[in-house]
Amino acid sequence: MKAGADMKIAGKTVCVFVLLTITKVMRTVGNNRVSVTVGNTCVLTCPPKPNITMVTWKISPKVGGPCTLGYRADQNKTDRTNCSDSMNWKFRPDQDPALEIRQVGIDHEGNYTCEVVATEGNFHKTYDLTVLVPPRLTMYCDDHGNPVCKAVAGKPAAQILWVLESNSTPKEESHDNGTVTVLSTLTAYSTNMTNTTCMVSHPAGNQSMTIACHPPDNNGFILPVSITLCFLSIIIFMAVIYYFKLHSDRLCLKTKPPETAPTHSPQDDTMEVEPYTTYVQKENIIYNSVSDLTVGQNLPQGLSPAT
Repeated sequence: MKAGADMKIAGKTVCVFVLLTITKVMRTVGNNRVSVTVGNTCVLTCPPKPNITMVTWKISPKVGGPCTLGYRADQNKTDRTNCSDSMNWKFRPDQDPALEIRQVGIDHEGNYTCEVVATEGNFHKTYDLTVLVPPRLTMYCDDHGNPVCKAVAGKPAAQILWVLESNSTPKEESHDNGTVTVLSTLTAYSTNMTNTTCMVSHPAGNQSMTIACHPPDNNGFILPVSITLCFLSIIIFMAVIYYFKLHSDRLCLKTKPPETAPTHSPQDDTMEVEPYTTYVQKENIIYNSVSDLTVGQNLPQGLSPAT
């Protein structure tokens, strides 16, 4: 029984020793958080150790599948699996196994782990990479004359502050790519202030912008309404004139007397015939006179034509 108990104690001692040895050999050099602005270049380093036999970068992005970059000293060979061209060794991996990411984008966010195998043991270092997107700052005046400050598509969400703090109503709108738009309206805006300054606080950099807003002018509303009414009045006036003109033409057509055939009276026939009758009478008189003259010339001597 005593021998069995001694064996159990010895076994536990060996297990503890092995665990301590593994812990000593597998040294972890921190879990670091790294932030980089979108579009920049990022360099992630590995623990520099002499007599490196193998280096492996294991990358697990938040979007997309994992990828690996590897180097083996015994074969003096590098390989890559599913990694984009934007990620590569910065220098020769046998001298400096640092990883370089060019033109960092939102899709590069994730965990990056470097594993080094050397004669001293195995080492690894993990990075939690966060990509920052600076917001685009805009300012304008709303319909009520209140200043509005807008930080568009920032990552993480920006914080909006006013130089002269008053009542403001910030609103956030999230986008599919992880960016957030923040809008803040300064509702209690004093008309005595000439300029209002909006400040945007963001890990990628702070920004500020100034604008001057004025209360809404009633003339700005009255003028377009007046123009519209004047235009409608002209249209109605022209329509009325056209209406009366159209109906007056119809009345004229209705009151025009109908056309009748010309009448022919007997008096007209008499007037047309009278010249012919007079001419015939004159011809008859002339004819009779000639006849009488002819007969008288043919009578015997001693006789004269009757008169």
